[in-house]
Amino acid sequence: MNKLVVITGPTASGKSGLGIELALKYGAEIVSADSRQVFKGLDIGSGKVTPEETQGVPHYLLDVAYPNDFFAVTDFQDLAYKHIDDIHARNVKAFMVGGTGLYVNSVVDGYNIVKRLVDPKLRADIAEKSLDELIDILKEKNPKSLETLDLMNKRRVERAVEQAVLGITEKPVNTPKYETLVIGTNWQRDVLYERIRKRLDDRLEIGMLDEVARLRENGATDDFLYGLGLEYRYILMYLRNEFESFDAFYNKLFMEIRHLAKEQMTWFRKRKDIHWIDMSDKPFDDASALIDEFYSK
Repeated sequence: MNKLVVITGPTASGKSGLGIELALKYGAEIVSADSRQVFKGLDIGSGKVTPEETQGVPHYLLDVAYPNDFFAVTDFQDLAYKHIDDIHARNVKAFMVGGTGLYVNSVVDGYNIVKRLVDPKLRADIAEKSLDELIDILKEKNPKSLETLDLMNKRRVERAVEQAVLGITEKPVNTPKYETLVIGTNWQRDVLYERIRKRLDDRLEIGMLDEVARLRENGATDDFLYGLGLEYRYILMYLRNEFESFDAFYNKLFMEIRHLAKEQMTWFRKRKDIHWIDMSDKPFDDASALIDEFYSK
């Protein structure tokens, strides 16, 4: 099998920067594995790398969908396979960089995702239900799905309910396409939280509030923005005057991003194949050593 290097980890842990440094060393191209960076216009809030930050390293799966589009893990997997295979066909090394665990797992583990024709009426009926109603349906029809599902992401819950109603409860056997090296970016918790605070301050300083306001003006629905979670959800709520003050908004958002980082680490710790590197020490050297060994086999 062709080889794929994956760099993943919690939010604000330095994945993108490390990925670019390593890609420059190995002449690699990068496929992004971020569920928000696929959307056009979601730049500041998603931490999308700028053209200058890429330093000329080709990046794929940025800006491939429009706000309000439904972009499923199947869409990501199809496009990721396409770009990774194209990179390999040109005898170039492929890296996948990003922190959306479901996206990473879909490629690394080779999910065989059952694709069925959409029932528009069923999908419309499900969309009208509240999040609590959807979770109740899953408790009845497929309670096991609640163990791994992001219950704050209504669109994903809707798709899980749709599959449960259609009787799709068992996952097909996975078929990995690539030999993979998975590297995880790790910080001490207090250091990571301080990085999260600084990044939040920086994003607010360069116009993250204006970005969300502009998205709404250009047609992004409140349901879409709310479903994105974190920055987009809470800035939307702030713009709708749902916080008593800016400080209340800021503190809530900071707390939720920290909570996400903790949840991400819980998710990633389930993978026993991740090689965690200490980002406070010599991450470039440590990652390079792992990659050198991986390619030499």
